[in-house]
Parts: sequence; C-alpha cells; structure tokens
Amino acid sequence: MGDTIAQKMLKAHLLEGDLTPGGDIALKIDQTLTQDATGTMAYLALENIGIDRVRTERSVAYIDHNTLQCGFENADDHQYIQSVAKKYGVWFSRPGNGICHQVHLERFAKPGKTLIGSDSHTPTAGGIGMLAIGAGGMDVAVAMGGGAYHIPVPKMFLVNLSGKLSPWVTAKDVSLELLRILTVKGGVGSIIEWGGEGVRTLTVPERATITNMGAELGATASIFPSDEQTLAFLRAQGREADFVPLQSDPDAVFDKVIDIDLSNLKPLVACPHSPDNIASAEEKSNVAVSQVCIGSCTNSSLRDMLRVAAILKGKHIADSVSLSISPGSKQVFRMLADCGALSDLIASGARILECACGPCIGMGFSPVSGGISVRTFNRSFEGRSGTRDAQVYLASPETAAATALTGFITDPRTLGAYPSVSVPETFLIDDSALLPPASPEEASAVAIVRGPNIRPFPKGEPLPDRLKLPVSLKVGDNITTDHIMPAGAKVLPYRSNIPQMADFCFGVVDETFPMRAKALGRSCVVGGSNYGQGSSREHAALAPLYLGVRVVVAKSFARIHAANLINAGILPLTFDDPNDYDALQEGDVLTFSNLHEAIHQGKVTTLLERTNRPIALSYPLSKRQIRILLAGGLLAYTKEAGV
Repeated sequence: MGDTIAQKMLKAHLLEGDLTPGGDIALKIDQTLTQDATGTMAYLALENIGIDRVRTERSVAYIDHNTLQCGFENADDHQYIQSVAKKYGVWFSRPGNGICHQVHLERFAKPGKTLIGSDSHTPTAGGIGMLAIGAGGMDVAVAMGGGAYHIPVPKMFLVNLSGKLSPWVTAKDVSLELLRILTVKGGVGSIIEWGGEGVRTLTVPERATITNMGAELGATASIFPSDEQTLAFLRAQGREADFVPLQSDPDAVFDKVIDIDLSNLKPLVACPHSPDNIASAEEKSNVAVSQVCIGSCTNSSLRDMLRVAAILKGKHIADSVSLSISPGSKQVFRMLADCGALSDLIASGARILECACGPCIGMGFSPVSGGISVRTFNRSFEGRSGTRDAQVYLASPETAAATALTGFITDPRTLGAYPSVSVPETFLIDDSALLPPASPEEASAVAIVRGPNIRPFPKGEPLPDRLKLPVSLKVGDNITTDHIMPAGAKVLPYRSNIPQMADFCFGVVDETFPMRAKALGRSCVVGGSNYGQGSSREHAALAPLYLGVRVVVAKSFARIHAANLINAGILPLTFDDPNDYDALQEGDVLTFSNLHEAIHQGKVTTLLERTNRPIALSYPLSKRQIRILLAGGLLAYTKEAGV
C-alpha cells in the first residue's frame, strides 16, 4: 500500500510514534511563522523556555494584524517583536511588507518542508506542497526552541478534481463548494489532499486560496502536489532551487474521497454568519450591499488583484458601495503600480488600504450599522467585522468586484466576456523589508525592548485532583474563538496584556461574563459542538485561564483550541452522551473527583450538585498532554522536561 503526500512528509519528519490511527505523533518542524496578534505571547513564551537562539531552519515574525496605531500599544508590541526576533535568530517582516501567508508563500515556503504558525491559516503554504499547520503560540515557541510538535494521527482525505474552471468561476468557489459538502466540522482531524487531472489547471496562488480555506473545514492541513505549476511559481520568485517534486503513490489509500468536477461549478457566496452557509451568487442577486472588501490572506495575490483591476477598469463603483482593496504584499502592491493596474483601481472609486489583514479581523473599515458587506475573506463570524449587527458574505474577487459595480450581490457571469489577464513570468523581488536577525556573536548585545502594555505570560497551576466548579457560562454550537476572545481595533492592542484583554472575554456572547467569572474565582464553561472553531489565537484559552476557568465541557472541540486549552492548563472534556448538555445550566455546580486517575483512564465523571446526577465525560488525552495538565501548562512542562 502506497503513501499519500502527507504520509510521506509525516514519515520524513517523524520523531516519535507511528502513523497508527488514534495515536499521537511528534514531528520535526523546519519552519515557523508568527504574526503580531499572536506573536508577542509566542515570544514571551520563547523567553520563558530559556534558550538563546531558535533551532529551526527558518523562523519569521510578521507584522500584519495590529497595524492601526491609535495609541502606543501596537507600536510597542512591534518594537518588542523586532528586538526579540533580532536577538533570538528570527527574521522580521516589517509593517507594510505584507500579510504573513502571502509573503511566506512568495519568499520562504518550500515543498516537502514542515511549517507551523501561530495563525490558523498557516495551511496556506500547502498550496506550494508544504505540510503547513496552524498552532497555538506556545506550540510554536516550543518548535522554535527545537522541540517537537505533537498532533493526533490525522485521517487522509482526497479531493479529486476533474475538468477545468469555467470563466468567472474561481478557486474561491472551489473552497466554498467543499465547505458546502463537508461543513465547518467536516475536516476536523484530517489532512486534505487535492489531486486529479483538474489540479494541473490551478496555479499556486489559486491552490493557496483553497488550502487557506481548509482551516474553515477544521482540517489539520491541506496540501497540493508539487509539480510544474509549483516550479513555475518558484522560478518566478527566483527560488527555483527550492523545488522538490511531490506526488501521492498511485496505490495510496484515503479515508474519504470527494469528487468535484471543476467545470460544473458556478460563482458561490457564503451567507452570514458561517463559511459553510453556501448559496449561489445568482440566488442572492436581490441582496443590496453597502460595502465590498477585497484582499486578505485568502485572495490578495497579484493574480487576484489584476483580475479585479481588469473588471473595474474604465468603470466606477455604485454610489451606495464603499470598496476597499488590500494587496497581499509589497511585491503585489509594487507590481500593481508598475503595470498601471493600481491606477485603474483608484479610478474606480476604490479605497486602497495597506498590505495587511485589516478589515478581515475588524481592524478598520467596519461596515455601517446593520450593513451588508461582501468580502473575499475566509470568515464571516458574527461581530468579527467590528460591527456587531453587520451581515457578512464571503465571495471570490470576481464576484466582489461585480457586486461593487452594481450595489447588489452579482453573479459575475452577467458582466459578459471574462477579461484576459497576463501574470508576469518573473516577479519583482524586493526583500528590503525582511530584516535578518543578528548573528550569534552579535545577539548578546541586542537589548529586548518592552513597552508598558507588555505583561508577563500568564501562568497556569497544576490540575488539582478534586475541583468543585460553578458553571460560569453556557454557550451553543459552533462557538468561535472570535466569540471567546474577540478581535477588532478595540481589543487587539491588548494582545500582550492578558489582564486587560480578559475584560472582553466572551463579550460577543455575554458582556457580564468577565465580572461574573472573576467573582466566582474558579469556574467551568459549558459549550456545544465544534467549540473553539476559527482562529488559532491562544488568547481564547489564556483569557479564560486568567478569569479562573479550569474546565471546559463541550459536545466536541476544534483541534487547535483543544490543544491551546491543554497548553494553558485548562482541562477539555466532552459529553459521552451529548444529551447531557441539556441537563446543565449557568449557575450549576459540578464536582470533579479523583481527576488524576480519571484522566489517565480517559473517563471522568462529574456530579451535578443540583440533582445529584452523575454525568459521564471523556477526552482522549495523550500521556504528554496529561503531564502538561499536571504540570500546570505547556511552559511549566517544557521547563521541567526540556525542549
């Protein structure tokens, strides 16, 4: 029996365990990336580990999230990250250089290598044949220190592509079609490989759009073969030497196979408030729109931007629409300017934003009250735009551009002939905003700069053998990390200040939660299915930790968030019988006894004090995760065990 691409890469990087389903494996990590919304905590964690230099082949710190500087906080974080990166051997991508996933794809991603990043859309690099996985900042810090990255053995899914995309149908529509098929929970615990004859028709930027949105499926990673398209992209970036061919074996076996005929697809949109709420653009043609946003790590490549410029050339956006465009990198921005496409965008009435995440994380350009915004982004969660009652639709750049022209969600096929766009065979290379670290000899003289907003990394405490916890909050299904720890211009400046940030915890769900949790001291949160989906932000674990949450009980967890809870020293547990969820309510008291023995056995029974009813719970913890919880979190465990 042959191997899939992912299995080949897992075996090549395996440090512990084997690929037996249900087991835990430890992987050698070649590269890491961080961004500034999660990076400060990752580097505070790295400092806590106690090494003097990173031990990866390449680690890069990007500044792309917190770029609105309305006070000193974001600027101070950037200064801290730049200084710690220089000292510890990490490359630093300056503000304005671009979005981490776009820049990493252009300049650093390599087929056949492993990458983990403190951002859930790190799998974008799978578009170039890299095994790229989103992770919490503490896991990234351990990997930078030379430690292994641990994951459960993933299942292998194959999406078999046939045919060729029709005019006006895009890679974004492929992603939305798979979300329609699998839903936001359908990829949990899997690596999605893309194969079939249709793969050859997709360029690396198109593939990266698809792997980027694998995160919305809950997948551990998504990966494409490394082939002639990969070689062409690397050659255009002046990195032909990084090319390695990668294919699955002909007799590789997959746990699930999904067939998609590209020629049958049509322009799609994801409706509020979930990426899997799919409809055709044609079906939604009566929806009036007040805002359109084009960009983000999903759709900000040169190819995307040139296509949008061609659609808008010589036309003007509707009077009712405000249009923003965010190029993905300085490379893209400069090439748009050099070829004249930038002028076409500006003339259309678009507002050009900097090369950053911006509106995707609610960092500026929020919609009007009750507004409808069409975005080429990857997430449409309630409140994420910065406007709580806004309605966000996700669409391709082509659909978004057509919508900006008409003021209504528009099937771009109604615009007529598909504009011809030529992407240069050679890209402009300017790495002046990528700052190398100090040499090992110079590093000792580098001073780390800490502003007053940068607080120490919060510390967990060893898991007690007995806990009596009131339920401080009960929430429903598909609670995202945006619900738990919101993003946006008001909150993101406190990413390095957990005590301050904790005051916003669960603010989208219940603004009274932080005060109530503090008053209770220790407590438990109860959730529905797919709890913690979305961003990899470990703040969604660290803020509850600071507020005294010691246990989270849910119907099921998203992979990264469950790992982040464990790393923070919070015990995740799932209902053996999902119907027991209905028996619990806010204010109930749960007693957990003999926890140490119970978690070793994988079975925990809690007693509901109000009815004296036992409730059976479980969670498949590895031996290492048990040791992490008993130590009081990953940092404490790492100090005890060493990286």
